[in-house]
Amino acid sequence: MKLVTAIIKPFKLDDVREALSDIGVQGITVTEVKGFGRQKGHTELYRGAEYVVDFLPKVKVEVAIGDNLLEQVIESITKAANTGKIGDGKIFVTELQQTIRIRTGETGEEAI
Repeated sequence: MKLVTAIIKPFKLDDVREALSDIGVQGITVTEVKGFGRQKGHTELYRGAEYVVDFLPKVKVEVAIGDNLLEQVIESITKAANTGKIGDGKIFVTELQQTIRIRTGETGEEAI
């Protein structure tokens, strides 16, 4: 089992959700986050004063999946979140040791 974490631009969330739904992913967790990578923020003008925005708004999407869906999930997220511009985001894949559904007690891939 794998945990796929994607940091994407907020306006791409619906596209990513639909793409994951199309390949059979049943559940995702979404968190509004702030951060920066190579973009390193930007400057904005507010009421005549210039200020630096260090942390940019992003969305973190987390998906727990079976090993057999990994390549499809990565491809779907990459295609749906891509704008071709800086700040499109990143995808991280980590190993899940165990998953437990609290309501039924199911474990492993049955719990996903």
